[in-house]
Amino acid sequence: MHIAKSTVGTMILTILSFAFPAWSAIPLPTHPNEARSQIPSLAPMLEGILPAVVNISASGKTQAMENPLMESPFFNDPFFRHFFGFPEMPQRREVRSLGSGVIINAEQGYILTNYHVIENTENITVTLYDEREVKAKVVGMDKLTDLAVLSINADHLTALPMGDSDKLRVGDFVVAIGNPFGLRHTVTSGIVSALGRSNIGSDVDAYQGFIQTDASINPGNSGGALVNLSGELVGVNSAILSQSGGNIGIGFAVPTSIARSIIGQLVEFGEVRRGQLGVIIQDLTPDLAKALDVPKPIQGGVIVTQVVENSAADKVGIKVEDIITSIDKHPVSSAMELRNQVGLKRIGDEIELEIWRDGKKKNIAAKLQKASQSALEEKQSIHPKLEGAALTDIPSSSPWQSQVKGIYVAHIEPGSPASLTGLSPGDVISSVNRHEVESLEDFQRHVNSNSKTLLLRIHRGRGTLFLLIK
Repeated sequence: MHIAKSTVGTMILTILSFAFPAWSAIPLPTHPNEARSQIPSLAPMLEGILPAVVNISASGKTQAMENPLMESPFFNDPFFRHFFGFPEMPQRREVRSLGSGVIINAEQGYILTNYHVIENTENITVTLYDEREVKAKVVGMDKLTDLAVLSINADHLTALPMGDSDKLRVGDFVVAIGNPFGLRHTVTSGIVSALGRSNIGSDVDAYQGFIQTDASINPGNSGGALVNLSGELVGVNSAILSQSGGNIGIGFAVPTSIARSIIGQLVEFGEVRRGQLGVIIQDLTPDLAKALDVPKPIQGGVIVTQVVENSAADKVGIKVEDIITSIDKHPVSSAMELRNQVGLKRIGDEIELEIWRDGKKKNIAAKLQKASQSALEEKQSIHPKLEGAALTDIPSSSPWQSQVKGIYVAHIEPGSPASLTGLSPGDVISSVNRHEVESLEDFQRHVNSNSKTLLLRIHRGRGTLFLLIK
């Protein structure tokens, strides 16, 4: 028994010695730098790009909210106002916002950020990585992509190289850099959780194709950088999905594939001059394809439901029930995808469409036109307080199209009387002064131009509210 025990003990010791060699046999680094070189780290990449991310502090006057629930400090942050679609009222008050930005051109001092970071602000201060504070000017901004370009006059700037977001794959590692809650140059990491996310936020007219990531993004991160492991900018951190306002691992960034075309126009024109094709479209679902006897070879695509008179589409002969399957040789799988691709092009750009008509494939070239004052976008002068609002029938792209009857707010001119009412593009007005409306004629009939107040019932996002305009 004693011998057996000793033998077993020897066997155990032998096994342990094999599994865990003596410490003296493990080669130890002779210098601290050698140890660091053997440990995976993002530090070498970040050292070169952190100076390109800046802090943005902005102040100005905006419309105060009369609802006491909106007086929480959270709603002073444009991060929340922009993505939860809260209405604004005509009272003006001082607001301050904190956000982030990315230097994209060191020579010109251009900084890319979010539109909602500088919305309704007048004084913008940029704090650089080396603690310098400089005043910034707005070069241009675009609400529909939530992007803006600022310029600063400063030396020794570092620009972040722009990568190709189209090369991203789900599962790629990414790093988010920004100033959440004022904590400057905070770095978080994660992966690309999804690509091409849309219908994020309350603005149904926005052009979206977000990168979704689980890298932590919080208020103050807006406008910051989403970079790949090569240290290239692939997205601009913009939004989070959260019920509490804190990060739950679902963040969104505007991809550089969208930002590239927007930046060029903002620098050149100070605004985005979008071309218009002039079609109303909807997704081609399997059931709809069957009902329309669409041939089986057709995969994906969108179907044309209306062609605007004298539009680019009308001039090249596009017809109702045409199925658009690609634009510039890129397959189209949804109405949102086609709208995004057209909306990122300029007036005068020529596009090539592949369409199917009566079971036959055709290629059609169309030159995009300036948005016309058609029946779809004609500005109305129904009431002095609504001047600057474009009211139309509810388009098929609106989530309310099949749920309610009313008129659609297609556009609101910045700085116009309508911009002070609390109306937002994408709103559907179903009643005015307690009268149901189904058309512009109904609306005009129930609105007295001399009336001092208007009571509107509004459908917005996923909810309904009353809006009193005094």
